[in-house]
Amino acid sequence: MDRRPVPNTRTGTAEERHPAVNAAPNAPRATEAQDRPARLRVGVVGAGRVGPVLAAALRLAGHRPVAASGVSDASRRRAEALLPGVPLLAPDEVLARSELVLLTVPDDALPGLVGGLAETGAVRPGQLLVHCSGRYGASVLDPALRAGALPLALHPVMTFTGTPVDVQRLAGCSFGVTAPPQLRLAAEALVIEMGGEPEWIEERDRPLYHAALAVGANHLVTLVAQSLELLGLAGVAAPDRMLGPLLGAALDNALRSGDAALTGPVARGDAGTVAAHIAELRRHAPHALAGYLAMARTTADRALDHGLLKPELAEALLGVLADGAAEGEA
Repeated sequence: MDRRPVPNTRTGTAEERHPAVNAAPNAPRATEAQDRPARLRVGVVGAGRVGPVLAAALRLAGHRPVAASGVSDASRRRAEALLPGVPLLAPDEVLARSELVLLTVPDDALPGLVGGLAETGAVRPGQLLVHCSGRYGASVLDPALRAGALPLALHPVMTFTGTPVDVQRLAGCSFGVTAPPQLRLAAEALVIEMGGEPEWIEERDRPLYHAALAVGANHLVTLVAQSLELLGLAGVAAPDRMLGPLLGAALDNALRSGDAALTGPVARGDAGTVAAHIAELRRHAPHALAGYLAMARTTADRALDHGLLKPELAEALLGVLADGAAEGEA
């Protein structure tokens, strides 16, 4: 797969689109960057499932991973597989060697990490500091900004396994991008070099943006896993083979048509069928009942709002759902 630097038809590759991408750590003026190597030294703080993959993608674009930090055995194995020959060092040493630093730690750990790196003097003026959290925008990097760093929030909208296949999945993957206006082109260019598609997200909208993705992707995994489990209880020998075509079609229809793609007993107002579902779940899988009721109620509301569920059928259906919830609480 050809993963050379991806040019932008309007403004070129990353270092051409914004001087900051080509700047050395202590270069105060963009004009000095013209005399420096075009590629960046890349460091990774947090060798989880995301950081080594992004660094590997940047390597394919011509940048040079030079250091990573990782504590667990899994992190070390991941770094060795995706970034062979790159030494594992302490976070401050990673920053000391790098012009572009990927901060790929869990969301809740990010503010403390940034604050600690800034307080200890590990952050250098002109250093590109990139976090990959969906929750936060660029403001979480303010302590590093005050130390002279260039803050970027680049969140890949993809689920990661921490294996080389993830690098290929970045092709065409959307990235939620937030950065100061003067760094917007640099941020978008780095995304393009990794094979992704930049999508600008305002700072104030980051939590809502991330919640939307969690509803769509994380909850989808829960729903699919639960459906597989229930089919197994029903005696289906290959639940995955049964669900695959159905879920693929449902996802395609939903992406194309939104609520108009709703089908099934709730959207039709088949209260008797829904009551039978509730009874069977209570008998065989009571742990799945609360989720079924919550999603059925949400589906009913959306079907009503979009004229798919007839009002005369909705009353009985909603009554069944309310009774099911009341019995569950009892």
